[in-house]
Amino acid sequence: MDGVRAEPSDDEPGQGALFDWAEPVPAAPSRGGFRGSAVARRMLDVREVYAEPAALASPRGRQIMAGLPGVRVTEVPSHWRIPSLHGNDGNVARWTRIKTETLVLGVKRTLETRPNGRSADWIAPGPSNGCAMACAYCYVPRRKGYANPITLFTNIEAIVAHVRRHVRAQGPKSEPNQCDPEAWVYDIGENGDCSVDALVCDNTADLVATFRALPTAKASFATKFVNPDLLELDPRGRTRIRFSLMPPDDSRLLDIRTSPVAERIAAAADFLDAGYEVHFNLSPVVLRPDWQRDWAALLTHLDDVLPPRVKRQAAAEVIMLTHNQALHEVNLGWHPKAEDVLWQPQVQEAKRSRNGALNVRYAVEIKQRALAELRTLLTAHTPWLRIRYAF
Repeated sequence: MDGVRAEPSDDEPGQGALFDWAEPVPAAPSRGGFRGSAVARRMLDVREVYAEPAALASPRGRQIMAGLPGVRVTEVPSHWRIPSLHGNDGNVARWTRIKTETLVLGVKRTLETRPNGRSADWIAPGPSNGCAMACAYCYVPRRKGYANPITLFTNIEAIVAHVRRHVRAQGPKSEPNQCDPEAWVYDIGENGDCSVDALVCDNTADLVATFRALPTAKASFATKFVNPDLLELDPRGRTRIRFSLMPPDDSRLLDIRTSPVAERIAAAADFLDAGYEVHFNLSPVVLRPDWQRDWAALLTHLDDVLPPRVKRQAAAEVIMLTHNQALHEVNLGWHPKAEDVLWQPQVQEAKRSRNGALNVRYAVEIKQRALAELRTLLTAHTPWLRIRYAF
């Protein structure tokens, strides 16, 4: 299937409404709890909003703006075409400040679910694009150019209705696969981080609630940010959270503005107890001197601190580094030290990705040898950790 395009209707006949939004504007998300914490404000302290008029007029858009009193708003015809953000190379020097202080509101016009088969069975239409974190290897800004703050899509009702229709069209899953033995798995955060999005609005909460009521499917998203507010969403086993991990020294260099790796690992038991399925992304694996030693230390730490109940249900994805010439040049303008380990032409080769992008990855023989070494480390230090796939 090439994907399912959303129809203009909201919910299917006979389907209980997820939303009950009546005028006036729904209450703004509470600034209490973690959303109102100093940690959350350091991550996202919005000073300026760029917004499509339709996004501002939507219930979700008005809800978001109600939580941002006094913030300057600039209306734009498209969330993809904002001259002061996209294509403006002067923004490289302000890379992290833009991510902290700028928010974009848009309407997701093309709603389609694409087959995946690796991490998930399907890639659902995401509720956001971009991120407030600044991982030096992130693929999302390759398409935007020079600035990549969060774009939140405010037509969440249409996204939810589309996902429900797609899940129902699949029926029960007939055969187990590497994604899940029983449920159709839908990645809901391909181009953003749902944990960070939840600092601003309830899109993540709405999707978790949607999958809670879909017995044949489950949501999945990767995150590098520990947001305790997500513990209150009651997913009832229908959402898989994947904490991305790498050796702490790599993370301090490359995972800019993320939660510390030890904090992500420590959160696993809390999220399992709150009703999530908890997996791990060992990602990206960056090859540099002594990488095997540091991955062995990380895996030993996992084995030491995770309780048995987390280990029994855990699985992992292993993803080797993919990089890109354009992103390399952007990084040289704001974080050149990262490129000392990310850009290694002597061991990398050009590779066209599934989405058509021309990237660089480790040469095949080097990559296969590294994967074999990492599998040996996993067997030695975390024999309980099932690897769902590695590439």
